Amino acid sequence: MGQSLAKNYVHIIFGTKHREPLINSTIEAELHNYLGGICNRLECYPIKVGGFTNHIHILCLLSKKIALMKLVEELKSHSSKWIKTKGAAYQNFYWQDGYGAFSVNPSEIDAVVVYIANQHEHHRQHSFQDEYRVFLKKYNVEYDERYVWE
Repeated sequence: MGQSLAKNYVHIIFGTKHREPLINSTIEAELHNYLGGICNRLECYPIKVGGFTNHIHILCLLSKKIALMKLVEELKSHSSKWIKTKGAAYQNFYWQDGYGAFSVNPSEIDAVVVYIANQHEHHRQHSFQDEYRVFLKKYNVEYDERYVWE
C-alpha cells in the first residue's frame, strides 16, 4: 500500500494532582482553548475539550504522526507551565502522572461531545473517581486501585 491512512478518535482523560479542584471558572475556558491549541499544533484535531474542577476530557482525532503518549506528555507539560503564569493561585498546579485514553467509534462522536459538554451537570451526582471507574469497566481495562489516583 503506497499511502498511510488512519482515522483514530481518542477520548483522553486526566486529572489534577491529588484531584485538587484547581480548574475554576476564572481559568476553565482559557485552559480548554489552550489544550485545543496544543492538539491543533500537533495535528491531533480537537473535537471537544471540557472537564470539571479536577480533571480534563479531550476528544480528538489522533494524528498518524504522533504517538498517543507523546500527545499527552505535550498536553500536560505545556498546559501546566502555561497555567502557572496565570497568577499565584496556580503556582502549585500539577497534573497527575497517569491518564486514560479510550478509542471512540465514529458513530459515537456526537454522544461523547455531549458527554464532555455536560461535565458540570454530570459531576453534581458523580465524582471523578466514580466516572473514571466506569470508563475502565466499559473498556475492560485491568487496573489496581492503589495506583490509579497517584
